[in-house]
Amino acid sequence: MLSELFIKGLILGISIAAPVGPIGVLCMQRTLTQGRVVGIVSGLGAACADVIYGLIAGLGLTMVSQFIMSHKLWIQLIGGVFLLYLGLKILTSKARPMDGTPQKSSSLTSAFFTTFLQTLTNPMTILSFAAIFAGLGIVNTHTSAISSITLIVGIFCGSAAWWIFLTTTVSMMSRRMNQQHMAMINVISGIIICLFGMFSLIRLMIGS
Repeated sequence: MLSELFIKGLILGISIAAPVGPIGVLCMQRTLTQGRVVGIVSGLGAACADVIYGLIAGLGLTMVSQFIMSHKLWIQLIGGVFLLYLGLKILTSKARPMDGTPQKSSSLTSAFFTTFLQTLTNPMTILSFAAIFAGLGIVNTHTSAISSITLIVGIFCGSAAWWIFLTTTVSMMSRRMNQQHMAMINVISGIIICLFGMFSLIRLMIGS
């Protein structure tokens, strides 16, 4: 039973993390321009946020989910503005060739929390979790603490595994890139992330 829950958690974590979105673009950009470690830490930030939303959806924490959905507009507004900020920051950043210099702890901390907060500001994630929970036949009531922990660990491992796979694959590409390539990646990534932010804000205005 526990092994089945863990596998379902793995599938759930990968299913939420794998679709390409602004976090995926950001992690790839960071991997290419700052190194694999920064990319992985960025992905782990998103994985930790996924765990929180998975916990809310899986344990049926009604009060928390209702609070999130009732403040959905404000959360989406913050998320859209934050995406624009990240996109503009990447666009204006100076590209540098990879030299193997280890990243400072402040850079890793920033990498983790930017993706963590950006993932948390997407309240639709909890709906995605609820839908996949139902599809996998995961019951969110009358579960033991051990079952819940097993499921949550599975979600984190699945999400983390995807980000490690993605950043490792992208990191292999960085070995053939020079400063001009890095500058182009910054421009393309910055524009894509800004577009995600603009789309989020436009959708918010249309919806309201």
